[in-house]
Amino acid sequence: MIKILKNLHKQQTGFILLSVVCIVLQVWLDLKLPDYMSEITLLVQTEGSEMSEILKNGGFMLLCALGSMASAVVVGFFASRIGAGLAKTLRERVFKKVLGFSMEEINNFSTASLITRSTNDITQVQMVITMGLQVMIKAPILAVWAVIKIADKSWQWTLATGVAVAVMITMLLVLVLFALPRFKVIQTLTDNLNRVTRENLSGLRVVRAYNAEDYQDAKFEKANSDLTSNHLFTNRLMAIMAPTMTAIMSGISLAIYWIGAYIINEAKLSEKAVMFSDMVVFSSYAVQVIMAFMMIAMIFVMLPRAQVSANRINEVLDTKTKIFDGKVTDGKENMTGEVEFKDVSFMYPDAKDNVLHHISFSAHKGETVAFIGATGSGKTTLVNLVPRFYDATEGQILVDGVDVKDYTQNALHKKIGYVSQKAVLFSGNIKENIAFGDNIPENTDEQEIQQAVRKSMEIAQGSEFVDKLDDGYESLVAQGGTNFSGGQKQRMSIARAIARKPEIYIFDDSFSALDYKTDRVLRTALKKETEGVTSLIVAQRIGTIKDADRIIVLEDGEIVGNGTHKELMQTCKTYQDIAYSQLSKEEADNE
Repeated sequence: MIKILKNLHKQQTGFILLSVVCIVLQVWLDLKLPDYMSEITLLVQTEGSEMSEILKNGGFMLLCALGSMASAVVVGFFASRIGAGLAKTLRERVFKKVLGFSMEEINNFSTASLITRSTNDITQVQMVITMGLQVMIKAPILAVWAVIKIADKSWQWTLATGVAVAVMITMLLVLVLFALPRFKVIQTLTDNLNRVTRENLSGLRVVRAYNAEDYQDAKFEKANSDLTSNHLFTNRLMAIMAPTMTAIMSGISLAIYWIGAYIINEAKLSEKAVMFSDMVVFSSYAVQVIMAFMMIAMIFVMLPRAQVSANRINEVLDTKTKIFDGKVTDGKENMTGEVEFKDVSFMYPDAKDNVLHHISFSAHKGETVAFIGATGSGKTTLVNLVPRFYDATEGQILVDGVDVKDYTQNALHKKIGYVSQKAVLFSGNIKENIAFGDNIPENTDEQEIQQAVRKSMEIAQGSEFVDKLDDGYESLVAQGGTNFSGGQKQRMSIARAIARKPEIYIFDDSFSALDYKTDRVLRTALKKETEGVTSLIVAQRIGTIKDADRIIVLEDGEIVGNGTHKELMQTCKTYQDIAYSQLSKEEADNE
């Protein structure tokens, strides 16, 4: 938790200091009230007392109460500012940290867990700061000051107060001992609930298609019940605290007056009034002591869960990224769109064997190099090493003559137009999704952006369906593009890469959702428009890559064929098998 507090800004630290001053003032005013009450008690019992004196002390009591209230309002205001500000800082840091993660770090945390850490966990910390800041500062000050105030009073009353505090601390320790393990599990169970909910919502069509509603209901019910039962257990334990505190506060008042009755009864007549006044004052101070320990008890209730949340946030912030920025911002002179793999091998974290073995090839400017092979042969893994989603385990990958590890990630990614295997669209509109790349200059006017977007969609064969929409390029795109078909999403993803005007295109099985006619027309338009640009294409269909300058055939992570379609049909058995499984012998043999 202390580590989390290091994220506070100077202004927030200043607010904390002001809060401390206001809390000290509030405590002083609260503890002055019994003094004025003592004066009023003595004046009422003393013959000949002036009403004006009683009213004057009553007025001071009212001022103290109003001053205490004003201080509490100021402290509450500052605490809210501090809590909200810290939460904002933490959300920013967690989000930026996650953006900088490689795929290896992302896989260490589930998506559901990262969402919980960015929302619920930070909210828990914010609550402790907002509510706990006042209590954590006020409780010790109030407890110590009140104890000092009653230290010179009757030892019998002091003993009764000490017993009440001991009972309270014992109860608190027992509750925390049983509740703390459950608090540690709550956030993990929340992760699980988020995961199940997210899976169900994202796969809703599949759930309905397979009549799996009951199965999903049972799955959700288990996750929900686990979290609910855990909450009920901890809340029931904590529910014991409030009535016990009330009983202790009522009991200490009863004990003080009971003991006071004996003390006053045995006191001299001249001392009875003073003793009665002391009893009233002591009762007020004793309640303040109990209140202070009650506030400390509240912290013990809130702090364990917040500490777990803080640890989870720190896990994200402390995770060291394994992909670091280099210093190079551009490739070698006179080298553009050059990609070279030099004896590259790759193993996924915690895997037992390499996924890729000794891959070597070159793709020159303007060339189209395609990759084909069976499922799991390593095609996607290979192209994902170029933008450094992962780093090669062995060997070198050069872009424009420079090792990709030496580039700044920003410079490397600006050279690449990437179309993922699964089309990813963001909530907004079509124009915003296509103009997503930052290669479109910031000072470009709206008309130029519109023209660039339209041209990209024409090349990607998407302008026809966009023009039929009521709002055209301003049409809404739902989260994940769920309001468009797979082919439409792929065409928009391709258009997004084209609009960026990169040196290198990476198409990771990006034409699979297109029909054969659209596929051919799109590739013809793409080849004409992107002349002089290097293209790396992962594909499952022979028809998509038949005209590529070079086709690399992968099998179990190794290159088993490298050449044109015609060459591979003569030299590569694996390629022949793939070709004959998709095309007739005449089509496959046709150049």
